[in-house]
Amino acid sequence: MNNKPISARTRELLSEHAIVLKKSLGQNFLTDSHVLDKIIRAAELTERSGVLEIGPGIGALTERLANEARKVVAIEIDQRLIPVLEELFASRPHVKIIHGDATEIDLRTFLRDHFQDVDTIHVVANLPYYVTSPIIVRLLSERLPLKNIVIMIQKEVADRLTASPGTKDYSSLTVLVKYFAMAEEVARVPSHVFVPRPQVDSAVTRLTLRDQPAVYVSNERLFFKVVRAAFAQRRKTLLNTLHANLFSSRRKDEVEKWLHEAGIDPKRRGETLDIQEFAALTQVIDSKDTQS
Repeated sequence: MNNKPISARTRELLSEHAIVLKKSLGQNFLTDSHVLDKIIRAAELTERSGVLEIGPGIGALTERLANEARKVVAIEIDQRLIPVLEELFASRPHVKIIHGDATEIDLRTFLRDHFQDVDTIHVVANLPYYVTSPIIVRLLSERLPLKNIVIMIQKEVADRLTASPGTKDYSSLTVLVKYFAMAEEVARVPSHVFVPRPQVDSAVTRLTLRDQPAVYVSNERLFFKVVRAAFAQRRKTLLNTLHANLFSSRRKDEVEKWLHEAGIDPKRRGETLDIQEFAALTQVIDSKDTQS
């Protein structure tokens, strides 16, 4: 790898290979070495670590990961970038470049096939906005054998991952993430350190997976249904939004009774409940054999 500034090298490689970045793929490549340093530190890699990188782009972060980890497997959706990446890492046998879509790959099988000789598996990704939530949900809900996930995402999404109950950023995604992982913001990243420059700022967030979920529920499927329904109409009371979006076939006074049994005021809004209250409500509903 040469010693040119990352921004200059990125533009040079794109020009050399006549690649015009596609807005439809959300391609914004990071060019700040200090942010790369923070991502590497957040991933907590060792010489026995394996890294799945989603969206390596032009390889700036891939290079840093390769210096720290035992193995790096990078999935890139843009076929045009594959020969560029393969050329850049031809002399690094522990780096593998794969053309594919991370939203469609069987991730459990993929990890099993590629990371048999590592002690820990980490995911590092600079995620475009349009796939951020689906990928986060997949990485967590599929209970993959990961130590942590370090992701560069739009600031507004990062705020949702670490939000507190009762705030505008608190959402069903917040609760899902908290159920499976501990989320912390690592760094705010201004838009001017990307090529091309996006319209919004970003943030690096680390998700450290829990050994056990944050709360116990006997019916996990029902738990997430309740959470989604509670946020479906944020201006409505919890009673009204649960009845309208999940239990329309039940009498409203029955839903109200469940809320009282869980110790929750039916007039509260869903966005004010913490994860323990969602769990308590789920347990009450599940005990009624609602078949939901």
